[in-house]
This record gives sequence, C-alpha cells and structure tokens, in this order.
Amino acid sequence: MAIALARRYRPRRFSDLLAQDHVAMTLRAAVARGRVGHGYLLTGPRGVGKTTAARVLAMALNCERRGADGEPCGECESCRRIWGGAASLDVVEIDAASNRGVDDARELRERAMYAASQADHHKVYIVDEAHMLTREAWNALLKILEEPPPGVVFVFATTEPQKIFNTAAPVLSRLQRFDFRRMGPEVIRARLAEVLAAEGITAEEDALRLIARHADGGMRDALSVLDQCLSFDGGTVTAARVRETLGLIADELYAEVLRVVADHRPAAVFDLVGRLLASGADLSTFMAGVGELLRGLLMRRLGIEPEGLTQTMRDAIEGEHARFEPGDVVRMLRLLADEEQGIRRSGNPRLVVETLLLRWTLLDRTVDLEAVLAGGPAAGRFRGTTSGPATPGAPAGPAPSGSAGPADPPSRPAVEPPGPSAGPPAGSVAFTVDGLRAAWEQAVEAGRQSSRFLGEALAQSTPVGASPPELLLELRDDNHVLQVQLERHRGVVESLLGEWTGQPVRLAIRLTEPAPALADAPKARRLSESKLRAERLEAGRRKDPALDAAAEALDLEVVE
Repeated sequence: MAIALARRYRPRRFSDLLAQDHVAMTLRAAVARGRVGHGYLLTGPRGVGKTTAARVLAMALNCERRGADGEPCGECESCRRIWGGAASLDVVEIDAASNRGVDDARELRERAMYAASQADHHKVYIVDEAHMLTREAWNALLKILEEPPPGVVFVFATTEPQKIFNTAAPVLSRLQRFDFRRMGPEVIRARLAEVLAAEGITAEEDALRLIARHADGGMRDALSVLDQCLSFDGGTVTAARVRETLGLIADELYAEVLRVVADHRPAAVFDLVGRLLASGADLSTFMAGVGELLRGLLMRRLGIEPEGLTQTMRDAIEGEHARFEPGDVVRMLRLLADEEQGIRRSGNPRLVVETLLLRWTLLDRTVDLEAVLAGGPAAGRFRGTTSGPATPGAPAGPAPSGSAGPADPPSRPAVEPPGPSAGPPAGSVAFTVDGLRAAWEQAVEAGRQSSRFLGEALAQSTPVGASPPELLLELRDDNHVLQVQLERHRGVVESLLGEWTGQPVRLAIRLTEPAPALADAPKARRLSESKLRAERLEAGRRKDPALDAAAEALDLEVVE
C-alpha cells in the first residue's frame, strides 16, 4: 500500500521545515546548547508543520548520531521510529481530541514520572489538538508543567491558542510559545515541483499554482490535493485535471467578468451568474477568485508584476488593464469587501452577487477633483461610453478599444483662452469702462467656454475703472470663492481682453463695499454674554412652543 505524499515527504530535519525558520533555528540552537525547555506550545493554522516540528525535536533529543548543530541524523533506528509515528518508549503522541478528560491527564502525569529508557534520552510527550483538553485536565497538568521531572519535555500543538487562554491561562506562562506561519503560494508551488520531480512526474505550472492557491497556506493540504490528482493516472498533472478534481471554476469566467465590467454591459451579468449556478459553482468561492483577479489587475496598473495567477488570468489582465484606473479598481475591491460576508451568509447569495456585479458595470469613473475645480476635463479612462448627455465642462474620456461609441475629442489644458472667433474682432473694443461693459456679455460667454467657474466669476463682476493698462473689476457679491477663481485665471482674462482692446491689460479685483448704514437705523446695542444667552433661549422658545410646556410640566429649567 502506497504511503501518502504528505507522510512520505514529511521533513526529517529542522532545516527542512519550510517557512518556519524562526522556529527551526531556535529549537536547533536549544538542542545544540543543551538549553531545551520543559514545555512548548506550537500554534498556527493546520498543515503548516506543528506536529512535524514536535517530532523533529523529539528525534533530535534522542538521536544516536546527532550533529553538533543540533540536527538529527534522520536515519538511525530511533529517528526512523519517531519519524514514522511507530511505538517508542521515550516519545508518546496523544490526541487530545479523544483523550481530553481529567483521568487522561492524570495518567499522563503518572507516566511522566518514569525515567527515559536510556540515560542520554529524553521523555517527550506530544499532545496534539491541545485546545480540546478540559479545564480540569489542564489543572491536573499544571503542577508537573511547572516542575517536571528531569529529562521530560511536553510539546502541545494547537490551531486555536485562544481557547487555551480562555480555559487555562496560567498554563501559558509555563510554556515557550512558537507561532507557525502560513506558507506562501510560491513556497508551496516550489515544494510541489520538488516532490513531483522526485516521483518522476511532470506537471503544468498552472496546475501547481491552482493547487498552491487552493491549499490556503497549508503544505499538507497541497500534498493531499496532489495525491488526489495523481489518483486518476500517473501522467502529467494538468490544470484541467486539477479543476476537475477540486471542482474549480474555469479561469475564462473570471476573464469574462473583467470584459463585462470594462464594456459596461449590465445585461450580461444575469447570464454569467446563471451559467455559474448551472455548473454548480459556489458563488462565495467564485467572488474570492474575482477578488484575486482584481488584486492582480491593481498590481499591474501600479507597475507590479502579479503573482500566483494562472496564464489565462494574466492574459485577461494584460488585455484589459488599460481600461481601468487604479482608483476604480480600489472602489470595486472595497465594494467586494463590504459584500463578502453577505455572500457567505445570505439566504439568496445569487441576488447579492448579481447586485454587486451590476454596481461594478454601472460604476461611474473616477474624476480628478482638482481638474473639476479648474474647469478642465476630469474624466478617467474607466467609463468607456456615456449613458447620457455629457456634463458641461467635463467631457468624457477616450473610448476604450473595441467600444462602439464615437471617439472623444482630444484632451486640452485645464484652462485655455478661447479662440479668435469667441468674441469681438481684435482691437474693436475701447479700453474704457463703457466700452468694456458693452462687450462684457461676450466676455462672460468666452469665459464659460474656458471654465464654468471662470464664466460665473465674470458674470458676477463689472468693470468699474479703466486706466490703461489697469482694469478694475468689482465683484457684485461678497464671494471670496469667485475672487479666487478670478485670481487663478487672471492670465486668461488679461489675454482675452488685451486681444479685444489691442492694448496690454493688467487686472485688479475688489469685492463690493458694504452699503452705508441708514441715518435712521437703530444704534447698535452692547450686549453682555448673559443677555445674548437670554435672547437665544427666547428665540428657541418662540420656534418650539412645546419646549416651555415640557419645562413647566416637568419642573425643569431651560438652559442652552
């Protein structure tokens, strides 16, 4: 009977522990220097090497040919028995899921009192799924963990250390804790390639990437999936076989999502989701894959090479990335993150997914706020076509390749002077207050052609003084925002009026002075702070008559 790959290729040395260098170096140094602790707590996700590390530690402590660096040989009789999980007098593995009671803990405590089988050996107790032990069991072990017999080492492995904290917090201070990391997709892919090379089997790169992504950081899960794929036959491991074995969704559907969103085709969403459901796909898993695709798209737009994606996904990103602005992709990812829990927990996940995809297809483009304030074109490249009339002053961006809409006009500077046909002929306007006022409506219209804000500012202003080259404009409203716009576009106005008058123009701007007070207006009163407060309260009572009634009924005092 063939041994599973996860068991056959289990590490035999500290140096073989992948992605756990911080654990391997510390334990190896402790063995080499004779400073091994009496209790360890190994925590982390499933399949990342916790039990394997415990076995390697036990092998190193009892190895007959241990190296000076603390590494076990992995070949002696003791190492082979411990590595294979066979019966050993000095190494005992206990599954706390089925031996979790106080009687089991007492038996373990009594067995720990016996010495190792040889003078230079250690008694090692490996307790897997340690979070399953009851509070009473931990209490029974508390004293021996604090003062263990010489040569006894306890190693507890768990995926849920918070349960131990809630059940037996005092135990944690008596153990050295090591947190194991998830393994990255590239680390898993490289290890799978090594295993297949040792087995003499070839595999497609996309197949290994799919397995590595599905394993979610666990090497044991990845090797188990590889075993499943090899159970079909001993030939090449293909991406199609991996998808069939795991029931994964075809990458072409992910690429189709990008095209539907980029083309803004909301009607295509319903057919896409319908085909997903007809194939038996899990919508939560599908949207997780879409999130990975969007992440790769964002990385590509930011000049970073995406990682862990199949060739089909890479081709889809390469073909569509120019049609998405980074800000739009971030907005899409944010919407996906907001709906992630809803997709998993909803009684009708189809409706949630369809609504999310529809929001993406109808998503408006990101605009440059500074360009909007300057009155220039503010459209991003995400929206390829417009669904209605264009907003004045904000022309649509260039249509993406393949779109059916007409080509947009070329971009222009944020604010540019109007052309020669936008006003009177050159030199035809007299540089006087009356002459400029007669042509001011045309100046306002020319200003609107350059910027909506500039046109509004000119519409609210009037020439009140002309002494070439000085021109004084007065804003009729005390509006500092319009004054800022005029100051910002001073050069445009000076160029425009200079062409019309045939003379250089230097602009000066002032706000309308406040009207003088009437002779019979009441004189201002000097109010104290208490009088101001009383007047505000009186105004509040007049606005809300119920306030006095409530205060009187409840015997309250009305204050601010």
